[in-house]
Amino acid sequence: MYIEAVEPTIGTGPTEEQRDITPTVRAPAPRTRSGFVLALACAAMAIVGIDTAIVNVALASIQHDLGIDHGTLQWVVVAYGLLLGGFLLLGGRLADQLGRRRVFVAGVAIFTGASLLAGITQDAGLLIVARGVQGFGAALTVPAALSLLAVTFAEGPERDRAVGLFGAVGGLAGTVGVVLGGLLAAGPGWRWAFFINVPVGIALLVAALVFLSADRAGERAPRLDVGGAITVTGGLLLFVFALHHAAGHGWFTSSTLALFAAAAALLAVFVRIEARSAAPLVPAALLRNRTVVAANLTAFLAFSALLSFIFIGSLLMQQALAYSPAITGLAWLSTTVTVFVAAMAGARFVARVGVRRLLIIGLSLVAIGALWLARVPAEAGYVTDLLPAFLLAGVGFGFCGPALQLGALSGVSRSDAGLASGLVETMREIGGAAGVAGVSTVLVAGSDLDSFHTAFTVVGVMAFLGVVVAATGFARSAVRVGETS
Repeated sequence: MYIEAVEPTIGTGPTEEQRDITPTVRAPAPRTRSGFVLALACAAMAIVGIDTAIVNVALASIQHDLGIDHGTLQWVVVAYGLLLGGFLLLGGRLADQLGRRRVFVAGVAIFTGASLLAGITQDAGLLIVARGVQGFGAALTVPAALSLLAVTFAEGPERDRAVGLFGAVGGLAGTVGVVLGGLLAAGPGWRWAFFINVPVGIALLVAALVFLSADRAGERAPRLDVGGAITVTGGLLLFVFALHHAAGHGWFTSSTLALFAAAAALLAVFVRIEARSAAPLVPAALLRNRTVVAANLTAFLAFSALLSFIFIGSLLMQQALAYSPAITGLAWLSTTVTVFVAAMAGARFVARVGVRRLLIIGLSLVAIGALWLARVPAEAGYVTDLLPAFLLAGVGFGFCGPALQLGALSGVSRSDAGLASGLVETMREIGGAAGVAGVSTVLVAGSDLDSFHTAFTVVGVMAFLGVVVAATGFARSAVRVGETS
């Protein structure tokens, strides 16, 4: 992994910037304990990521069973992403201040309970509420899990491998969710998309209570920036809601513009509060870390492309090519397997080629895959027309996952690990919401194959913009972790 060089590095004491962002040197955790922490974090990331996509293929079944109209049906998806995207940053800071184990356990418990409620309910409104609560639980779980890795593994090869695997699981989870959702909808029924989380969640809770060390009071920050927390969470919630609202009501309607304006106002107040706060929610040192900033901007564009690619691909197969939900799910297996293999390889490559180069390669492959589908014919065959694009995108997304996670934690202090984790996950979720909203607008304009072609072109542009940000945002003069220049 590469990080921006901070001068001076030889012959002098640390600069103020180095003191702000350099992690405290500590002895590595015992190998057995660190292995359990890694397994817990990856399992938690898996169930949260899978639930982002698992209901997409099952929406038709949910609509039929509960008698939901199209306007209400979208909220089964939107409610989860809305609260997940809105509360991630706060969840990350709470992990730093209240204790990572405590917040992780609370998040998993909330997510598991909401999953059970979503599975048993017979009411559409209650299902939507349960999905929102799931999203809130996920917003606590994910940054706490990534933060646990950051403080368990010393920065260097061990953390590279651990965070790389975590990123691989994150990249894999979305495609697994599509496959699993299709199989469950065609088999035992859509309710099992939620019931499947219950035994996994209970196992995670037991394992966390047994294997995770108790939080130490000395690691907690003195107080929470309440004003900053309220304004940034409210602003992010409104922004994500505005994105989804725009997809159904238009980008330039008065209601959409009012929502974006309100979100911008809250975020502007947040910036003002942070500038004056003695204990800001987002420390200035984090924003001065060029690698962290570049990783977050690239994450926004990468996951705009990822979730849009899956969203449009699923609709293309079912609406234009007449695939059943089960066949659609199975069709994504090629991408699922490719993402996993590429992510495992990417976790090893990143230490050799660097975050910047790996992201450029990965996002370029995604752009090529999306543009390939922008020319798919009406009589498209899976092997000749869809599979090449699915494989290219799978390799690309697999490379991006580990690189983004490692870049987001580069040079971040132990006390800010949860916040940095929440920040990159926030950018992922907001990016995904923005991408899906954008391509949904294209599809609303028409339901013929030309609309799908245009939508895939938009995805290709998103990925290409990610290439540009990665190429220009990350420092060219960089050093390997643990070395000096």
